[in-house]
Amino acid sequence: MWGFSTENFQRDPDDVRKLFGLFQRNLLEVIQRRGESEKYGIRVRFLGRTGLFPREIQNLFREVEKLTSDKKDYQLNLLLAYGGRAEIVDAVNAALKEGKKEMDEESIASHLYTAGIPDPDLVIRTSGEQRLSGLLPWQTAYSELYFSKKLWPDFTKDDFLDALKFYENAKRRFGK
Repeated sequence: MWGFSTENFQRDPDDVRKLFGLFQRNLLEVIQRRGESEKYGIRVRFLGRTGLFPREIQNLFREVEKLTSDKKDYQLNLLLAYGGRAEIVDAVNAALKEGKKEMDEESIASHLYTAGIPDPDLVIRTSGEQRLSGLLPWQTAYSELYFSKKLWPDFTKDDFLDALKFYENAKRRFGK
């Protein structure tokens, strides 16, 4: 799930502070209700330039990740302070920092925020927009794309099942 882009930091400072407050409240709630993540076996990871968030929120990110690090049933990856181009730039810079002189697909993929996580088979975009807006440009090369006119809060279980039916009927060729 993508919750906050690198570009969102350019919003009105009051709006950004309100969003930070919302993140903080929700993270504290997750920590206080950790029994649910244990019950459902959910591992939570925060991916992106999370160092751009205030220190107290960064600490909460780390605490939630630590509390859920041993969960194996499900994984919730939250893209925060994320931009697809920024991710590729960060991956290349990390590889260069390690002394790499030449890059290949495997080297880039191993330095992405999502290293070790399978590429998505299906991407669901809500809001009526028919673009990815920088979401995982490397990883979504062969993803099926499902667009819904509904806003995320209005997206129902039936809508999700429609997306799965769309995916079920897709002819996946991976460029072949």
